[in-house]
Amino acid sequence: MRSSRAQRAHPRGTLRPGRAGYSGGRHVGEPTPTQPSGLDRDAPRRSFRLVLEYDGRDFEGWQVQAGARPARTVQGVLAEAFASIGCPAVRIRAAGRTDTGVHAEEQIVGVELERALAGPALVRALNARLPPDVAVRSASEVVPGWHATDAARAKLYRYRIWNGAVRSPLRAGRWAWIPEPLAIDRMRSAAAAFVGTHDFSALRAAGSSAKTSVRTIRAIEIAGEARGEITLDVLGEGFLRHMVRNLAGTLIEIGRGRFEVAEAGRILASLDRGRAGPTAPAHGLTLVRVWDSIDLETRDGLDPVGSETADRATRPSDRTERGSEFEDDLVHD
Repeated sequence: MRSSRAQRAHPRGTLRPGRAGYSGGRHVGEPTPTQPSGLDRDAPRRSFRLVLEYDGRDFEGWQVQAGARPARTVQGVLAEAFASIGCPAVRIRAAGRTDTGVHAEEQIVGVELERALAGPALVRALNARLPPDVAVRSASEVVPGWHATDAARAKLYRYRIWNGAVRSPLRAGRWAWIPEPLAIDRMRSAAAAFVGTHDFSALRAAGSSAKTSVRTIRAIEIAGEARGEITLDVLGEGFLRHMVRNLAGTLIEIGRGRFEVAEAGRILASLDRGRAGPTAPAHGLTLVRVWDSIDLETRDGLDPVGSETADRATRPSDRTERGSEFEDDLVHD
């Protein structure tokens, strides 16, 4: 990590932060009268992998929501942008369904289009129509039917804490302000209890539809210092709804001294949400990076979750199982 003070609750080198649907088979919009140049109307459906960055403060999460009251979502504004350039999306799926107020530096999105521009032209056209708080960083064509959720190997979330005694207006939208001084060493020691494969019912949000609460956290790293900026990085294969924010809230309580360090293990073993800390504010959480099949082939080749997990995720026979049992662990923060 960036700080020399960072300590790991895992073997050195495991944690590598990033560098740098609307589904249902119907159109989300109609072509506008004026279409961008380069549009192939007669081409078969094509699939693209997009990398999105967005500020989640003014979004009610990723996914389009049903209901009488309109909800502004990332998926919704992306669908509108596609329709406005004459490339109506048949299907839009993300690697992770971020919650209301959560940001993303590198969200991976799979899109199936009836008509499409070439990758660079598609990026320019979409960014010309998207609002200022969301942008397409890149677009590449992938094999037909490529599924961003199924392709995900692991995700890295970062929770940012401003631990200054005085609030920071410039950090207000991305950092959760905790004015009490936090004991970083206590938080690091407690974090080790959550690394590994466990039943995370104690960190599971009420109303979660996941069929199982067993998840694997590969690594947790805490960097920074009291009375300054503190970052909590969590690398895992998948997460329950609010799991990272509930983990952050629990570690904050330990850092405040309200829980003992040993309480982390007891909270986890209890399977009782009521024993854990409060849910940390959404605006402090960012999806930093997603590792997927395309990423591993074209970037650094790193598989942060091990070759066995990668092989299992890419077997075609696993798609039904992953879609039915494991989809929820890949689509929530």
